[in-house]
Amino acid sequence: MTRTVLLDASALLAAIFAEPGAQAVEAHIGNARISAVNSAEVIGKLVDKGMSEKDAEAVFDALLLPVEPFTSRCAALAGRLRAHTRGIGLSLGDRCCLAVAREKGMRAVTADRAWARLGPETGVQIEVIR
Repeated sequence: MTRTVLLDASALLAAIFAEPGAQAVEAHIGNARISAVNSAEVIGKLVDKGMSEKDAEAVFDALLLPVEPFTSRCAALAGRLRAHTRGIGLSLGDRCCLAVAREKGMRAVTADRAWARLGPETGVQIEVIR
């Protein structure tokens, strides 16, 4: 059985825009999820790229990607991760992805190479797709 992974917004956007690493993300799609926070990032980026809000939501919805809730427990963990991730420039959205992945016991998949510099203190197995 293939283990479920949690996609960071950067990974899903790489797949949507057929960027480098897209094939690695596509290989996970049947076993992938995304956090509610990162789904907001994806829709926002699609709107930034010129899509209407309605079209951006339709593109995201068409992926049929299960969305994991961002709980208060995940929020606390994301806050604690700030000290471990600030030095490499991870954003709040990145920390939210890591927090949900840790909470759910999932591997996090990202296109952000900075994540490769994270140590074991995150408690998350990370796959960088490019």
